[in-house]
Amino acid sequence: MSGNGNAAATEEEDTPKMRVIRVGTRKSQLARIQTDSVVATLKALYPGLQFEISEFTLKFFLAWQIGEKSLFTKELEHALERNEVDLVVHSLKDLPTVLPPGFTIGAVCKRESPYDAVVFHPKFVGKTLETLPEKSVVGTSSLRRAAQLQRKFPHLEFKSIRGNLNTRLQKLDELQEFSAIILAAAGLQRMGWQNRVGQILHPEECMYAVGQGALGVEVRAKDQDILDLVGVLHDPETLLRCIAERSFLRHLEGGCSVPVAVHTTIKDGQLYLTGGVWSLNGAETMQDTMQTTIHVPVQHEDGPEDDPQLVGITARNIPRQPQLAAENLGISLATLLLNKGAKNILDVARQLNEAH
Repeated sequence: MSGNGNAAATEEEDTPKMRVIRVGTRKSQLARIQTDSVVATLKALYPGLQFEISEFTLKFFLAWQIGEKSLFTKELEHALERNEVDLVVHSLKDLPTVLPPGFTIGAVCKRESPYDAVVFHPKFVGKTLETLPEKSVVGTSSLRRAAQLQRKFPHLEFKSIRGNLNTRLQKLDELQEFSAIILAAAGLQRMGWQNRVGQILHPEECMYAVGQGALGVEVRAKDQDILDLVGVLHDPETLLRCIAERSFLRHLEGGCSVPVAVHTTIKDGQLYLTGGVWSLNGAETMQDTMQTTIHVPVQHEDGPEDDPQLVGITARNIPRQPQLAAENLGISLATLLLNKGAKNILDVARQLNEAH
């Protein structure tokens, strides 16, 4: 018996250990669903690797005071910095257009619906924002949504609502405070809650946030093997649209504190970018559309190996030219709006928001 035991031990020693890739995520149902979907794709592509997911909770409770998104992003970046994880899955709209030194977005996954969705209180199912009663209260945590929708639906009142998706839906259903809330359609889809969507807001009603509906995989910029590993997840069309959107936002020097929104499409070799800025109450707005000729590459065409980041994104397996065209489109549209006076609207919005 002892001989068999030694043989088994020797066999185990001879079996090469699978390399473990450590993946970080927030401890929330939606974050875990998004991370699991990315890891499932990577497992299928790399059956010889093992993936371990670590959930991180915020260790302090100033989240809503400072801004939950930025705190959770920093918490996960600290884990990357400390080599506790090799990659982190985020909603791309949560990632700033300038990342801290040493980090990059190594993959922009195929975008789901970028639109916003309206979820109605059970007593208002079947309504639309237009047909809600006068002075109905609509909940949203987004200045971008509130500014656009106040302008479009002046008979409604917009009030801040906080918490993750589960918490917001619970507040809607259990409190009598809100007639409806606005959420990202992609989040509702990923949670399997499509049946709660009462209305999808199209761009003429409410343009979406930069990067909304797409997932971004953040890695250490110096980890070439991890960059190669996740780079296959890049969806070329989503990547180019999001580079244009992030470039527009970066050049405007916008962010979560001011209402900035976008809409992009690629059609017949043209990338179209519509971008806008609003005052906090929606009374002032400035928007325009520009386009550029673009070649959407076939997945994983070889690009140059040593390209620097564009708006925080590294995509070495996608040709450089269409990436630069997308970035320049964002810069051109932002410059156009700034020349028309958008900076004044943004400055006032920022000052008012900081005063609150």
